Order: sequence, then structure tokens, then C-alpha cells
Amino acid sequence: MTEMKTSRIPTCLTIAGLDPSGGAGIIADLKTFSAFHCYGAAAVTSLTFQNTQGVYGAEAVDPEAVRGQIEPILDDFPIEAFKTGMLPNKGVIDVVADIITTRGLGNAVIDPVVRATSGFDLIDDAALVSLIDRLFPLAAIVTPNIPEAERIVGFKIIDDASMVRAAERVLGFGANAVLIKGGHFPVEREGVRIARDLLLIDSTPIFIEAEFIDSRATHGTGCTLAAAITASLARGVSIVESVQLGKSYVTEAIKTSPMIGKGHPAVNHLADPFSI
Repeated sequence: MTEMKTSRIPTCLTIAGLDPSGGAGIIADLKTFSAFHCYGAAAVTSLTFQNTQGVYGAEAVDPEAVRGQIEPILDDFPIEAFKTGMLPNKGVIDVVADIITTRGLGNAVIDPVVRATSGFDLIDDAALVSLIDRLFPLAAIVTPNIPEAERIVGFKIIDDASMVRAAERVLGFGANAVLIKGGHFPVEREGVRIARDLLLIDSTPIFIEAEFIDSRATHGTGCTLAAAITASLARGVSIVESVQLGKSYVTEAIKTSPMIGKGHPAVNHLADPFSI
């Protein structure tokens, strides 16, 4: 029997929580990696109890159990890029930071899941300090939404100027780049609603725009965008192009959501990022 020849594809790792409904967390990340033709591996940091209608609880994974998941993957696979999502406490954050530093992992996409859209804080102050001090300086890009960015920088974001000021503060914590996702506050231009995200690299602000899709299908959009950026970086795409490609993919994924679930359905992770 002739052995089948296969070409190697990039490998990505997600270190995040498990959403059993499949719309967010590691399941969404893995589906996104596949859409971008990347091989996905995962380490679970928290078991959440949720569906499209709400979050009903969570159980953090022991930090050493998180280490126990990640180390064998790194021993076996080359990781071109990785992302973090929900890191529930200081112990887990410190373990992840230690591994990144010891292993010299690059192309780190840090999605700081620190505050729910409702305003509920998801991690305590000690964990937030550790996240900023230990992970931000290792990040190729940090990807907070507006509520998350507000908690990180300690002031309200109400307009472009305050968004830029918040991004500058995050860069000051050591990140290479920051993307503040502005989907919470769309703007209207010539009768069309626009979702505007701010990408800041060095001192150059870049506003990346796309049509704002008025849809209930918003579950897991932040995880999906961060995973799309991770996969693009793994494929050798620049940060600016990775963000642009990721935003286009998420916009299409919202438009074509299968609308599964009674609450806020997940996006369509089967959208083809290369045909948009």
C-alpha cells in the first residue's frame, strides 16, 4: 500500500476555558483554526457551565493540571502561534507565563478575558495584576474589547481619543501591539452602521472598519477573532493583515450564523476566510 503524502500545516495552541455549547472558548478556537487550515491543540483552564442564554458557573482547573496539558504538546508539536483566553486565577496565569518564557514561545495572542460585557469582573485584582505584569510583555498582540480595556486601564472609553489613550496604556505595559475591539459602540456613517476596532503598533493608530451586523449571533466573537489572528500569524501573515483578515472572517461568520440556540447564538465558524 502506498503511503499517503501530506504537506505540513501550521500548528496552533489555545489555552482557554471550555464552553460546552461550542460557541466560545477552546471549541470555537479549534473550529477557527481549522477554517484557517491550521492544526489545533488545546489546554483547558476552566470548565464553564453555559449555553447561548447565559453562564451558570465555572470550575477552574488546577494550575499544575494546566501545565500537565501544555508540556506534552510542546514536547511533541512545533507551535507556530498560540492564544490565551480565560485564565481564571493568578496560579494559572503564572504557570502559563513560566511555560511561555521557558519554552521561548512566540506569536502570543493574549485575549484578556477579564470582564463580561454586562460589567461583571471575571478575575480578581491579583490575577489581573499578574496578567498585565507577566503576559502582556510576552504578547505579539493583546485583544481586549472595550469593557475589558476599561478594567485594564482604569478609565472609561467614550470616544476615539480615549480609545487611543487606552491602547497606549496597554502598550506601556509591554505588549508589542494592542487591538481594542469597538463592536460595543458602532458608529453611523451615511446611514450605515460601522464597527470600528483600533489597532495600535508603536505609536501609529490604525482604525479597522467593517459593516456592523445587527444580529443576536454574538456569542464567542472575541474568542473567534483572537483565534483567527493566531492562525493568520501561524501562517506567516503580518499583524496588521492578520487583524484585517480576522475581522473580515468574523463579520462574515456573524452574517452567516446558523442561529443555533435560544439566546445569543454562535457565529458560523465554517465561513471560508480565504474567499471573503
